[in-house]
Amino acid sequence: MASTACFVIVSKNDIPIYEAEVGSAPKKEDLSYHHQFILHAALDVVQDLAWTTNAMFLKSVDRFNDLVVSVYVTAGHTRFMLLHDSRSEDGIKSFFQEVHELYIKVRQLLLIYNQETF
Repeated sequence: MASTACFVIVSKNDIPIYEAEVGSAPKKEDLSYHHQFILHAALDVVQDLAWTTNAMFLKSVDRFNDLVVSVYVTAGHTRFMLLHDSRSEDGIKSFFQEVHELYIKVRQLLLIYNQETF
């Protein structure tokens, strides 16, 4: 079975910062928009859940057919969203933790760069 995934980083103001389609399934233009729509529709659920729990990894927050939306929310309310068809919750959690570490490093580099520029 071909696996598919769409990873998106969304700012606290619901602005997409980064998007990547990954997986071994054949890539189609329409499918990309379909994935964006599913992830965008899950943002309301994510916002409600983010304020009711202290956990950063919200696990599976939404489903569409055989696709699952998993979410990780940072302390600054940036959302890492993954649309996938796999069932490995531990692997997804470790993926989000690694992405969060890299995200923090990039943010720190940008802050240092901006201070040196001005």
